[in-house]
Amino acid sequence: MADTKIALLPDRSVVTVNGTDARAFLQGLVTNDMDLIDTQPALHAGLLSPQGKILFDFFIAATPEGYCLEVARAKAAELAERLKMYKLRSKVEIADASADYTVAAIWGGAYAPRGEGKPPVWFADPRLPNMGYRELATLRSDWALGGDASDSATQDDYHAHRIALGVPEGGRDYSFGDAFPHEAMFDQLNGVSFTKGCYVGQEVVSRMHNRGTARRRIVPVVAKAMLPESGTPITAATVEIGTLGSTAGERGLAEVRIDRAAEFAAKGEALRAGDVEVAIELPPWATFTLDAKPAGSPA
Repeated sequence: MADTKIALLPDRSVVTVNGTDARAFLQGLVTNDMDLIDTQPALHAGLLSPQGKILFDFFIAATPEGYCLEVARAKAAELAERLKMYKLRSKVEIADASADYTVAAIWGGAYAPRGEGKPPVWFADPRLPNMGYRELATLRSDWALGGDASDSATQDDYHAHRIALGVPEGGRDYSFGDAFPHEAMFDQLNGVSFTKGCYVGQEVVSRMHNRGTARRRIVPVVAKAMLPESGTPITAATVEIGTLGSTAGERGLAEVRIDRAAEFAAKGEALRAGDVEVAIELPPWATFTLDAKPAGSPA
């Protein structure tokens, strides 16, 4: 059995943004800094509402023609139309390329695609090194996805891997249009720049960051029994303080008021997802504690 696992992700898709103004166009819209593309092959980013809520989350990967935005398949057409609203006179071509690409996640070991000619779009997941790689393959490519040094895995296997690392996904762990970037861990998982300047929703995100007011976070939870279905309330002493998101057996992710969780923990009150007792298990990469104060934030 190989260490490297490869799973096709049929619920993921691609929107292309090409043209001479593509980089500047995206720079004025997305949460991350497009200049990072000079030093890394891809970004994790989002497009926000003017109120600072996440409308779309995606990866941005450079191509010879411009950029591929890997996004939830159910949101691809909507993202393409939203980007076109901002196009104005920019020299960009925006297209829903869902029919052209197959998205795969690769993790657990080393990986590089094999083949000849024009290579596929592939990149290390920019959120966490342990998340592995992504590949955007096309039917026109002669490059192989996988090989003797890798094993096929399922989409559920990928989500179990993601959940074990504490990495949220839009549409599964938070609702689009309802969560701020800090709540969805963008500030922890390289999804937002605080130095790039203006983008849609930037003032709200910067204010939340500078004031240290992120009270709600998506955090890993663990139990000693199978977790209930997504959407189950997280309670403490009958008080609802969050909602369970995606799960894999006894591990899951939950959107929780971490300040309230800290208050109940200090009182010795256990958290529950339905009838199942759960505990918050912050990932080692988190820079905040359960009192909701990020590292370096004002007292």
